Amino acid sequence: MLPRGRPWPPPVRPRLPAWLLYRIQPLLAPNAFYRRLAGWLEGPGKRYRIFAATEKTIKSELFGCRMCGQCTLPVTGYACPMTCPKQLRNGPCGGVGSDGSCEVYPGLRCVWLVAWERAEGHGRVADLHLLQRPVDHRDWGQSSWVNYWQGRDDELWTAADGVPAIRGRTSVAERQ
Repeated sequence: MLPRGRPWPPPVRPRLPAWLLYRIQPLLAPNAFYRRLAGWLEGPGKRYRIFAATEKTIKSELFGCRMCGQCTLPVTGYACPMTCPKQLRNGPCGGVGSDGSCEVYPGLRCVWLVAWERAEGHGRVADLHLLQRPVDHRDWGQSSWVNYWQGRDDELWTAADGVPAIRGRTSVAERQ
C-alpha cells in the first residue's frame, strides 16, 4: 500500500510501439548538448521543476512512469518495471498466471511478460538478462533524463556476475 492507504496503481501497457522507441533512443544519448541542457535545467529558477513535471506527465501517460529517477525503459522493452505492483526490477514474480496474468491484478498482463514480448520482437532479449540494481529511493521524483544526461545513472544494471555491464542506457544490442 502507498501512503494514506491507497493501493499501488495497476500495471500499464506501453502506448508506443517498441520499434519506434528503439529508433528514438539513440537520438537521446548523452552528448555535449544534452549535458549542457541538463546543467542549465538544474540551474536557478523553476526550469528543473517544470521539466520534471513535463517528463512525469508524458512518461506517465506513455509508460505508467512512477518517476523513480532511474529509468530502465531501454533495457526492458520499454515496459516500465516500476509498474509491477510489487515493483520487481529483475523479472516476474512466482505468481504469474499460466495465461500471463499479473498475480495482483489478474485482469492485466504481467509487466515482465510484456517486456519479454516487446524485447523479443526486436532482438533485445539479452537486455532482459542484465541485473537491475535496487532503486535508490532518494531519486524518486527526479528527472531520469537529467540524471541520464549527467551520467548519474551509469551502471544501473550489471551482468549476472555483478560486474558493471554497461554505461548509461545503452542496451546490449547497441553495444555489439
